[in-house]
Order: sequence, then C-alpha cells, then structure tokens
Amino acid sequence: MAEPLKAIYHEAFIQSFADKVKGAYPSFDKQAFIEAVLGPGWDELELKGRMRRITLSLGTTLPPDYEKALDILLAIYDTCGGLPYIFFPDFVEVYGLKDWERSVLALAKFTSTSTSEFAVRPFVKRNQDRMLAQMLAWADDSDEHVRRLASEGCRPRLPWADALPALKRDPEPIIPILEKLKADSSDYVRRSVANNLNDISKDHPERVVEIAKAWIGDNERTDRVLRHGCRGLLKAAHPEIMALFGMAPPTGVTVESWTVTPNEVAIGDSVRFRYAIRVPQGEPVKLRIELAAYFVRTTGKSYRKLFKLSEKVVGGGSLQEGGRSFSYADLSTRKHYPGLHKLALVVNGQELADAEVMLLTAGELAP
Repeated sequence: MAEPLKAIYHEAFIQSFADKVKGAYPSFDKQAFIEAVLGPGWDELELKGRMRRITLSLGTTLPPDYEKALDILLAIYDTCGGLPYIFFPDFVEVYGLKDWERSVLALAKFTSTSTSEFAVRPFVKRNQDRMLAQMLAWADDSDEHVRRLASEGCRPRLPWADALPALKRDPEPIIPILEKLKADSSDYVRRSVANNLNDISKDHPERVVEIAKAWIGDNERTDRVLRHGCRGLLKAAHPEIMALFGMAPPTGVTVESWTVTPNEVAIGDSVRFRYAIRVPQGEPVKLRIELAAYFVRTTGKSYRKLFKLSEKVVGGGSLQEGGRSFSYADLSTRKHYPGLHKLALVVNGQELADAEVMLLTAGELAP
C-alpha cells in the first residue's frame, strides 16, 4: 500500500531543512523549531496540516520582522525544490498579506521550485484587480512556472484550495490571461489554461462555448487546450461543443450487440461488458463512445458517472467493437452500496443501450 502523501514530512526532512535555515541564519534556534514542528498532534496531521505546522513554527523561530524572515527563506529557496517545500509560499500567505510588493515577488520565486498556486489566492481575494494585473504580467515571464502561476492561481475552482467566489460569478478578468497563454510553448502551462477553462465552464458554459468558437483552428496547441478545457461540456454532451469537435448526433448509428456479465456481482468484484456499434453507410463519422455508470447512494437514489472508452473517426458502414471490465471495488473517492445499478452505452452523448447489474454484499451472493 502506498504511503500517504503526508509522509513527505518526517523527522529527517525537518532536521535537514532546519540545517539549511541555520546555515543562512546562525541565530536560528534549530531545536526549538524541530520541537515545535514535531510536537503534540503531529502524527494525526494530514498534508496541509503538517505544512501549516511548519509555517507557524518558522513564524515563531525566524525573526519577527517579516522582511528579515523572508530574506532568510529567499536565501535558501533555490536549494529547496519540490512539493514538500510548499510551506515557503505558505509562509508568505500567512505572514505577508500586508507587504504586497515584497510578497508577490517572493511568490514568483518560490513557485519556480515548489508552487505558489494556493498561497496567491488570498492576495486575489484581498485586491483582485491588482493581483490579476500582476498575473497578466506574469503571463509574459520567461519562466514556465511563473506563467503557469498566472493561470493556475486564478482558477475559480482550484482543487484543494478555497474557491474564488468573485471570479466564479464573473470570470471575465481571467480571460486576458488565458488569451496570452492559450498557445504557450509549455505543455505544463497549457494544461493549466485548459483546467481554468474547465473551471469556468461549470458556472458559465456559454461563455466557454464563445471562447472555443473564437479560438478553434487558430493553432494546434490551442486546439488541444480547448479539447481538454471543454471536457466537462463534452461529458455533458453540450450540442454546440459536440458539433465544434465534429461529433454529430448518432443518427443512423445502431448497437448490434451489448452484453454485461454477470448480472449479479458482489461489491469488490467486476463485470465484463462488450459492445458492437454499426455506423451507417456514407461519409466517415466521428464517434465518442462512453460508459455511463449509475451508482446507488445510501438513500437508494442513483447518480451517473461517465467513463470515456473511445473517440475516433470511423468509416461509413463499419462495425466498431470493444469491451473491458468494470470494477465495483470501493475507492477512496467512491464507496459502493448494494442495489440495482445500471450500465449504459453512450455514443456522441446519447445512451443507445443499457443493462442492469444487481450489486450485492459478499454474503448475499449465491455460491
């Protein structure tokens, strides 16, 4: 079993980091810092809790003057690369909100060795116009990490972070930043642009449709950004987005076979599905084939989740066959409950065939 992510912070790491601080700041009380970090409750803290504990422990052992404390971190940040050092920008978030200019410069530096995408968000909330103007400038930076921060930091719905309610209501201030980065040379940056678009589409789908229509065909890189950025709209089978990417309603498409076996299965086991789809004679057709799974909740009601199976252009009159297994094993993100579940075959946004699966507890399944 994989170690939990919080395990990136351990005593040896804290000791090593304390040595680095001591090298830049001889008066640093290394032992007091280590004891503050690893004190009561440390073992129970998850990743973000441990990160914040390190930040606060630095706050009590570095100079009380923010400028002096920040200078110490700036002196060693380029030797502290990777996710564990996300407490560098977190220190800025906690202690530097009132020193805007110095803090923003530090966030740009720290993001190049870790990431400032979370720490920058309180600055957006505090002064959105000023911070987004800075992000627009960052979009021209020579460092891809800083350019990515320009997009990632203003995502309205960034995972693991507080949402930005003002930008959820009105995403227009974000668009000029994305415009600058839509064909960026770095795939790392372009993925962030796509994720930002996908965030916006959840609250303003028609605005993203407008953007997609305006950008499509300008650049191969931008087309890939749009394809990924519109994934939520594609899953929702938004008609204009489906058409934009060449997926017409499946008129004339027929399902020649659709099987799901077995039709009774215990939680933790799998079923196997097979399909054969015939497209009509004539011009080639682009097919997006998905599996729709209807999962039962504790209330007895169900919810639908889509799993992409295939997307390609096929010749007129051809037969498309496929299949795979589908697991009902519990995940950290999904727990399964007994009851009548459904699996459906979706072609270009429309369910063309379905089958029921009775999910049972292990003790209920007949031998």
